[in-house]
Amino acid sequence: MEQNKAITYELLHIDKNSGARRGIVHTLHGDIQTPVFMPVGTQATVKAMTPEELKNEIKAEIILGNTYHLFLRPGEDLIREAGGLHKFMNWDRPILTDSGGFQVFSLGKLRKITEDGVTFSSYLDGSKNYLSPEKSIEVQQALGSDIMMAFDECCEYPSTYEYTKASMERTTRWAERCKQAWTHENQGLFGIIQGGFYKDLRDKSLEDLTKMDFPRVCNWWN
Repeated sequence: MEQNKAITYELLHIDKNSGARRGIVHTLHGDIQTPVFMPVGTQATVKAMTPEELKNEIKAEIILGNTYHLFLRPGEDLIREAGGLHKFMNWDRPILTDSGGFQVFSLGKLRKITEDGVTFSSYLDGSKNYLSPEKSIEVQQALGSDIMMAFDECCEYPSTYEYTKASMERTTRWAERCKQAWTHENQGLFGIIQGGFYKDLRDKSLEDLTKMDFPRVCNWWN
C-alpha cells in the first residue's frame, strides 16, 4: 500500500493466530524489514559504536535520532548546513526522528504545557526554550530524517481519565497542526496514538488520526 512519494509499506504476511505482521518499509535511504530492532542515536550517534559496526555487525537497517536533544545541541541550523542528519553522522541508511514530546514530558516541573506548545528549561544551561507542533516539524525537516513523528503529549502514570482524555484530544489537535506544517514529501510523517491506559481513548485517538490520512499512525501502548 503506497503511503507517499518517499515511504511505502509492503505487507508480506499476517499471522492468523496473533495478527502480527511481517513487512517491508521502503524509504529513500533503503528498506526496513519489520518487525525491526532500531538502535537509538540520541545525539546523532549510537554510543560506543561506529556506523560501520552498526551496519556490518549489528546489521542495523534504521536508527533513531532525538529531536529534543538535537534541537538543543548542536541545533537544527548547524545540521542543515552540514547537509542533514545523514551526512552529519555519516549514516546512509534510514533514520527516524521522534518529535521531542516524550523528552518534554520527562522534564516534569521544568516544562509548561499549553494549547500552543511547550515552554521548558534546557537541561544543559537552564535557558528557556519552546517547542510547538510547527517547530517540531520545522526541526525534523531540517534534520532530514526519513520518518518524522507528530508532536504529542505523553501522560504520566497514573493519570485520571479526565486529564488523559484532554491530553489525547490536545495530541489530536497538535497532529493536525503538524500535518499542516509538513511540506517535505520526501519525509514520511507518522501520527502517534495517545490515550494512556484507557482503551476507549486509544480507540478514539486511532479513529481521529486515521481520518487525517497520515502515512502511518503509531501506537506506543499496544
